[in-house]
Amino acid sequence: MHEGKFVFSPIMDYMPWRQFHTIVKQFQGDKNIQTLTCADYFRMMAFAQLTYRDSLRDTVTCLKAVRSKWYH
Repeated sequence: MHEGKFVFSPIMDYMPWRQFHTIVKQFQGDKNIQTLTCADYFRMMAFAQLTYRDSLRDTVTCLKAVRSKWYH
C-alpha cells in the first residue's frame, strides 16, 4: 500500500494560500457561493490540469473514483 503523500499534495503545499485568500477577499470571490469556494474550485481545476482530464465530466468521474482519498 501507498504510505505518505501523493504528488498533488506537495504541489499544493507550494501554493501561496495566504496571498490567494487575500486576493479572494479583496475581490469578494466567495461572497455568494453555493457549493465550492474559490480555493476548492482552484484545487479541482489544478487536479484536472495535472491529470490531463479532457472535460468536466471526466474530472468529476475521476474525483468520484477516489472519494476515499479526499482530505475534507
